[in-house]
Amino acid sequence: MTKYSPKPMNRRAFLAAGTAMLATPSLAQTQSGMNPNDTVVVERDISPAVRRNVSSFRTLEWKPYFSDLKNGAILVDIDSRALHFWSEDESIYKLYPSSVPLSEDLTRRGRTRVTVKDPSPDWRPTPSMKERNPDWPDYVPPGPDNPLGTRALHLSWTYYRIHGTHDTRKIGRQSSNGCIGLYNEHIEELFELAKVGTQVLLI
Repeated sequence: MTKYSPKPMNRRAFLAAGTAMLATPSLAQTQSGMNPNDTVVVERDISPAVRRNVSSFRTLEWKPYFSDLKNGAILVDIDSRALHFWSEDESIYKLYPSSVPLSEDLTRRGRTRVTVKDPSPDWRPTPSMKERNPDWPDYVPPGPDNPLGTRALHLSWTYYRIHGTHDTRKIGRQSSNGCIGLYNEHIEELFELAKVGTQVLLI
């Protein structure tokens, strides 16, 4: 897959890109109770970006990755560009397509946790992002132009978040500066399911 490489842009172009709304397709899969007899529901209205990745978009069991489900668990598979969520009582399992970092040097793997649930995120570029893109604005308030979308889950790693995006073209692609992005409808659902303290593993 051809990597998506952002170009430096001025504030007007930056904000215009943030509001480029395509149809909000989804490929969320829901499996209740992790019972093999349960039905997996797949919404078929998927974007070209996700369709190219669908062969590796599959349900997983939590046990190979976590010792327990205390506070719930989130697994982010960078290679398949998918986020998995299991509730503490195993009654809820969600699978969402995601955006992932642009390059390996921007990618962080390992164990972390949700530390803050932000219902109306604002955005500031990190020092390294500003260095690479000096024309980017220093601050974007909450709203339709915000690169973090409608919700954000802050992780214990500085600057790392699981968040939404108003630019649906990014989902299913290498398109972020390190964070994990979801469709806004999916981060809003995950926001309600996750807790402060939910385990997170990026592989």
